[in-house]
Amino acid sequence: MSDAPFRTLSFPVSGLSCASCVGRVERALAALRGARDVSVNLANGRASLVLGASSSPGEVAKAVAASGYAIPEAETVLQVEGLSCASCVTRVEAALAAVPGVSAASVNLATAEARVRNPDGLVAIDELIAAVEAAGYRARADGAALAPADRNAAEAQRLRRDLTVAALLSLPIVVIDMGGHLVPGFHHAMLGLAGAQAPAFLQAALATLVLAGPGRRFFALGVPGLLRGHPDMNALVALGAGAAYFYSLASTLVPGWLPADSAHLYFEAAVLIVTLILLGRFLEARAKGRTGAAIARLVGLAPKTAHVIRDGAETEIGLDGLRVGDIVRVRPGERVAADGTVVSGASYVDESMVTGEPVPVRKEAGAATVGGTLNGQGGFDLRVERVGADTVLAQIVRMVQAAQGAKLPIQALVDRVTGRFVPAVMAIAVATFLVWLALGPAPALGPALVNAIAVLIIACPCAMGLATPTSIMVGTGRAAERGVLFRNGAALQALRGVRVVALDKTGTLTEGRPRLTDLICVPGAAEAEVLALAASVEARSEHPIAGAVAAAARERGLALGAVEDFEAVPGYGVTGRVGGRPVAIGARRYMERLGVGTEALAAEAQRLAAAGRSPLYAAIDGRLAALVAVADPIKAGAIDAVAALRARGLAVAMVTGDDRATAEGVARTLGIAEVAAEVLPAGKVEAVRAYRSAHGPVAFVGDGINDAPALAEADVGIAIGSGTDIAVESADVVLMSGALDGLVTALDLSRAVMRNIRQNLFWAFAYNAALIPVAAGALTLFGGPALSPVLAAGAMALSSVFVVGNALRLRRAGGRPAAKERDGGTLVERPA
Repeated sequence: MSDAPFRTLSFPVSGLSCASCVGRVERALAALRGARDVSVNLANGRASLVLGASSSPGEVAKAVAASGYAIPEAETVLQVEGLSCASCVTRVEAALAAVPGVSAASVNLATAEARVRNPDGLVAIDELIAAVEAAGYRARADGAALAPADRNAAEAQRLRRDLTVAALLSLPIVVIDMGGHLVPGFHHAMLGLAGAQAPAFLQAALATLVLAGPGRRFFALGVPGLLRGHPDMNALVALGAGAAYFYSLASTLVPGWLPADSAHLYFEAAVLIVTLILLGRFLEARAKGRTGAAIARLVGLAPKTAHVIRDGAETEIGLDGLRVGDIVRVRPGERVAADGTVVSGASYVDESMVTGEPVPVRKEAGAATVGGTLNGQGGFDLRVERVGADTVLAQIVRMVQAAQGAKLPIQALVDRVTGRFVPAVMAIAVATFLVWLALGPAPALGPALVNAIAVLIIACPCAMGLATPTSIMVGTGRAAERGVLFRNGAALQALRGVRVVALDKTGTLTEGRPRLTDLICVPGAAEAEVLALAASVEARSEHPIAGAVAAAARERGLALGAVEDFEAVPGYGVTGRVGGRPVAIGARRYMERLGVGTEALAAEAQRLAAAGRSPLYAAIDGRLAALVAVADPIKAGAIDAVAALRARGLAVAMVTGDDRATAEGVARTLGIAEVAAEVLPAGKVEAVRAYRSAHGPVAFVGDGINDAPALAEADVGIAIGSGTDIAVESADVVLMSGALDGLVTALDLSRAVMRNIRQNLFWAFAYNAALIPVAAGALTLFGGPALSPVLAAGAMALSSVFVVGNALRLRRAGGRPAAKERDGGTLVERPA
């Protein structure tokens, strides 16, 4: 909290609806210790007060909640500098979580981001930055930070510079120390030319430059953490390199202080530790830059300028100058400048950056466009409808970044281990030193020091910290390239565990563009009159089937009448009054609910259902008037996608509001064995629960609107996107193209990412479990060699590079399954 005795807080309050609400919240806030100037504004839904040091922001949130209202949560993103290992992550998370008012904090080592959740308006960003800095790191608000690609490039450039300097300064030390092994007589010649002490002083001077220059970063970050009692990877390097350096310095300047025959020089170990670890971090930084390449490519898709037509003249302006309503001209071969609607012209546009589908899409008047997509040979004008953060491209980038910054459930175990890892390594190093000092061959000080340094250097918490986030970064980026958006990282882990995939029908398994195929009237009813009345009511509904009935009437030139008392009953049908006459259209159960008999057309309905068509009944003036049949083609590739899911060991089910005969006919065509038919929207939730009981975890696939309850109930909710609308809040995964092969891609990527994470974690833990004992000298007990600190540094540097490199293999994962193009197929249904 701020050091000031009082602070002014202003925050939103949700649920305020009247003056009584205002009074309740004001009384609750005024009762806080040290609170004054309490005010709640009903018009803007905000509260403000001056809070004394005796109360915390958390108590403010509790007071509002106790009064029956809530303060919405906000998420703050910080860029954190200085993170080097999993211990750093644990420390920063603890520091942020300790800030009063913070409800959750998560730090990602791969992206160097901290995401903090807190009641909106109760925690100042300066407090969060101060908490990070108090933990020994630097932080900036996300808006003030460099883009991830630029940040990685800048870090790689700094590491390249430091590595070059360290290597050049280390080379003479290595030559002096090891030249005799390569050139016989080298040491004797050097002693004859320079004497016994000059080479040692030269090594000391060069080693000082290496540690004070390129190696300074390890001491600047590691020593403060060590003094605070929170050592990290930098502390291990600082201790190891520092111990070798200062021991060698003592051997050079005051050899009499050391036991007899113990004055040895380890300058080459000190400088090579720094050089090799810098090399590892440089390679790691370059590789990490490639893990975020997908987002960098997405951001780079947006054009820099747009050709705007204002006052009849065409002007080129920067993209940030676009306004909603502007008319933008898109020329052949250009990238589409904005989300909007085509007003004139026509062309084919490559939307693969959004949908993953390589086939260009025709755009003509009325078609929606997505900014950043690539125009073909034609040209068109569009009206801008979304700009800035509201565009599809911006939403995709935010969703991918959020997924990449998330922590999987598996990470909890890693965090618990790594939080204690560095102190444990230091304890092992101390024990190694003492055991060798007590039991090692005389003179024991040198071997004891070398083995202790090797233990400090070879330990690699970096690999543990990078094992999960790098795989998530590459996997979610690859998924975005394939038209699959994971809204949260946890869905990656959950999707791998599903045992049954339940699919909605209309718009998921079918095209979602039904058409009227049959109209069978009862004797005495006029077909044109029945269709006109039915279409008049259906035109008020947003359901795809309703649109098919209305479209059929318009195609026949029938005039639609004005509708009164319109009502849509989900899962049943629609009703209204046209010209004073009551009209109802819906499923058989709706007619039963209205008391309308359907026996006269029941046989026809059964015949149409068996043919894969969806029968609906129309009642006029309270009596059955006609049977309407609607059909919807099965999506191209749906049969192949279902087969691919079954080949991967998954049970596949279809959930629909259509009658059972139609549903089972479609299911047979698709190769789906389990069907839940004639279910209402609430029944889809029950179906998900039933499949979970029978098979295990469930993934539900739907359109994200009508299926929102089922998507939320499922272990993984997967929404079929439209390519232009991806804000499906109830879904964990969005398939941008609407094609079901994206479902198979999502499943394959989930399995590949989790397999990759397990490989990384196995490597990280096995590496440390196997090599720390070796560094401690375990092999010497069996007559084997000791591990030098230099080799330990090389092994440690390569450990992190291995983890990142293994994650990069995911860039080739999730290839598109072969799907045969199908022109049409079985015709289907009216869902709930």
